[in-house]
Amino acid sequence: MKSFKTKRKTQQVSVVGMGGIKFIRHGLESFHRQDFYHLLFTMSWTKLFGAISLAYIILNIFFACAYAIGGDCIANAQPGSFPDAFFFSVQTMATIGYGAMYPTTPYSNFLVFVEVFVGLLGVAMATGLMFARFSVPSARVLFSKVAVICPYNNIPTLIFRTANQRNNLILESQITVTILMPEITPEGHHIRRLHDLKLVRSNTPIFSLSWMVMHPIDPESPLYGLTSEDLAELEASIIVTLTGLDETVSQTIHSRYMYMNHDILWNMRFVDVIETLPNGDRKINYSAFHDVINYS
Repeated sequence: MKSFKTKRKTQQVSVVGMGGIKFIRHGLESFHRQDFYHLLFTMSWTKLFGAISLAYIILNIFFACAYAIGGDCIANAQPGSFPDAFFFSVQTMATIGYGAMYPTTPYSNFLVFVEVFVGLLGVAMATGLMFARFSVPSARVLFSKVAVICPYNNIPTLIFRTANQRNNLILESQITVTILMPEITPEGHHIRRLHDLKLVRSNTPIFSLSWMVMHPIDPESPLYGLTSEDLAELEASIIVTLTGLDETVSQTIHSRYMYMNHDILWNMRFVDVIETLPNGDRKINYSAFHDVINYS
């Protein structure tokens, strides 16, 4: 059987995933024009401000050159002067209009018309982009750096914990835990399959301080009968996703984390971080949130 390949310009792209793991994508186009908004939406604030500033400067340089080509077309500006034309462009694009310089010819008036229109579009787009980035709800959820496996109710249990780092509530929180392991099908296909891990409790009406997430390793568990060496050989990874309703903004938020096989500690348990004060209040010690001790 002949195989056919289509020629297409591709580029390798590295994407940083959960838990600091890098996923390498090869064979995809490096950029799609339809993803330009997504690129602006996901880049860092420093890069975004840099891109907006660069676009602003380039546009003003372009219109300054256009004004300079027109000769003596701006009142109180030296004919052909690039600095005067540049600063006139800045005033026009920002619709400042100090009055010291103004267009005097049909050519310069037409350029002002075009530049003001471009400036209004630019301000509207930049304002909408800034608002969209600021209005996106975010979660500040802390996950323990490690997960442990120790007995709980006489059953080996996978345990990790998470905490809400904000002074508000996350309502109707739900957490899902999935393990990713390689498998070979009866036909000989090598695949990586996701298996959902059943939890002692997968939801809570109010997520305020800390949440101990537990998966009993019973005969129905994908981890049943496996050892630390088995997990290392399989290169298994555990994917955690948490969703809920932020009480402050009344919007859905989500957070995620990934545990690799070397992040799972056997026969260890977490240090207690919640203390009940004499007045009945509860205090959580985040400085010991990731600490574990030997199970005894």
